[in-house]
Amino acid sequence: MNKDLVRTLCIVSLALVVFAVPGMSQEKKAGDSAHRIIHSGDLKWTPIIKGCEIALVEGNLDAEGQPFVARFHCSDGAKTPPHWHPADEYITVLKGAFLVGMGESFDESKLKPMHFGNFMLVPKEMRHFGMAQGDLILQVHGTGPFKVNWVNPSEVQPPDAPTAAAPKP
Repeated sequence: MNKDLVRTLCIVSLALVVFAVPGMSQEKKAGDSAHRIIHSGDLKWTPIIKGCEIALVEGNLDAEGQPFVARFHCSDGAKTPPHWHPADEYITVLKGAFLVGMGESFDESKLKPMHFGNFMLVPKEMRHFGMAQGDLILQVHGTGPFKVNWVNPSEVQPPDAPTAAAPKP
């Protein structure tokens, strides 16, 4: 009985090697990228709005129909004005808390917290806004092109906007 079990396992293993390996090599020939690990310390961060920066993890944000993964890092209290995207946006909180609301104007009473590990789908063209609570890192993925359309562009503070000086005593 043990010989039959060993023989069966050998046949199954051989079948996996014969049939699975060629399929894997054909996928690579078709243009799949090789396995790789992206270390968070190797990400290249670019300021986008006051208090927030973006780093591309994988893909190309501008490529039509291509998947991408990006991370957003925002300092405590940084606000993201109302905006929308032409494609679905998938958001996961990796650090801190993301307070997010829906609508065409920033309304703190509409903010709902997302904490570490929470996930949200924002359907295409849905107007939304947010605020960082603590040191925030979001991971966003979707299909490109990833565009941000500001509801009111005059509300967007550039990354180099001066911080209000504290009142002197």
